[in-house]
Amino acid sequence: MKEEITIGKLQSMVDDWIKKYGVRYFSELTNTAILMEEVGELARVISRTYGEQSFKGDENSSKEALSDEIADVLWVLVCLANQTGVNLEDALLQNFKKKTKRDSERHINNNKLK
Repeated sequence: MKEEITIGKLQSMVDDWIKKYGVRYFSELTNTAILMEEVGELARVISRTYGEQSFKGDENSSKEALSDEIADVLWVLVCLANQTGVNLEDALLQNFKKKTKRDSERHINNNKLK
């Protein structure tokens, strides 16, 4: 059976890893730049897998490549949350409330989505 990871546990796991292996967090500015880099790598895999671009000879087109890039993006987001004191569980719950209040009928009534 796979281990379940809550968002809070994920934040703790990343923090523990940083303290044990990473020496310290990169600065918020550096991590933001790294996040943009990782999002670009994810976009490259998606554009080649689901879009019109083809993979170059040395690029990995596997599902593992997509999973790895998504995990890289999540990792850096968690780092940024940790170092700026954001509790992601609380932030996500608040975000759900905001989106529900704002969009509860917006998408259902969007003729473009029918």
